[in-house]
Amino acid sequence: MSVDQESKPEHDGGALPLYVLFPLGALCLGALAQPWATQSLWTYLPLMAITAFVFLCYTSCFHETAHHTLSNSESFSVIVGRCLGTLMFTPYSTYRESHIRHHAYLNKPTDFELWPYSDPDAPLWFRRAFVWVDLLFGVLSSPAVYGRTYLCKSSPIRRPEVRRTIAWEYVLIFGFWGAVIGIAAWQNWWFQLLTVWVIPHWVAGIMQTGRKLTEHLGMASYDPLMGTRTVGGANWFTRFCTWMNFDIFVHGPHHRHPRLGHTELIDKMASYTQMTTAEFPLYPSYTRAALNMFPSLFRNPGVGVNVGAKLPGPEKLNDVDIFVSDVSQQIISEEDLETTA
Repeated sequence: MSVDQESKPEHDGGALPLYVLFPLGALCLGALAQPWATQSLWTYLPLMAITAFVFLCYTSCFHETAHHTLSNSESFSVIVGRCLGTLMFTPYSTYRESHIRHHAYLNKPTDFELWPYSDPDAPLWFRRAFVWVDLLFGVLSSPAVYGRTYLCKSSPIRRPEVRRTIAWEYVLIFGFWGAVIGIAAWQNWWFQLLTVWVIPHWVAGIMQTGRKLTEHLGMASYDPLMGTRTVGGANWFTRFCTWMNFDIFVHGPHHRHPRLGHTELIDKMASYTQMTTAEFPLYPSYTRAALNMFPSLFRNPGVGVNVGAKLPGPEKLNDVDIFVSDVSQQIISEEDLETTA
């Protein structure tokens, strides 16, 4: 499949949550910037929590831009992705390259996005320590993990033109945040920067890492449907939060069909449950899924080989540099599939 073929997405351009999030985010930030917002914790905390949730939703929007499924325009996804990546200290191209391989090599040692949980060379003591750093300081650990994907000797990002693009994206990030810090120092706006941006961003990082761990931690299978936790949404609140996050909570079908638009994922999961008697890791709420994951935070924070899977077999494709229509059929070897549809 060529990049041109990937640019013909299998979706209807489900960007509607973005147009809800943009004014909502602007409203929340504007409210937090007002003096009355910080005069009482009872005023500040609810506003901050709503803002943090909106920031979480923007990480899901960032995810959509990497898939070029934010709209039928690839350039629109790239522009929005670079803007969001700059705010999140993560170069858009690094994230996209890492995320492509996260889909292709889910839970395998070459899944750089789930490092160190997927790395068989990462000792248990290190993973037990890192998972709490990751959870509590995801705003820093996540950019560090993606930076490692770009900088480490075994980096899968080898194409010179992509590496040059990432370097320029880092220049943009450092330039933008250097200007922000400079203005804050000049105007003595440190308190405003802390209350309006740093604290909500930190809380959103905890929520984002919690989402990542809930969907992946403790999962051994390399099969997209069996190796991720999927939340179906049995009540309106879960369904609303799922929609605001571009249905990323419906994680199994998304992993199997990375080019499928988020509006179609719930129906795709329903079709799989009707086609087979296999018991998928499917949960009616995010709380139930998180409770299933919770023991792994203490016992064994890992995926794949680190939680008992056999070393993966050879892939059908030697390398993957674009998202495919069906990971199971196009990439994963038969010996690594525990369920087929």
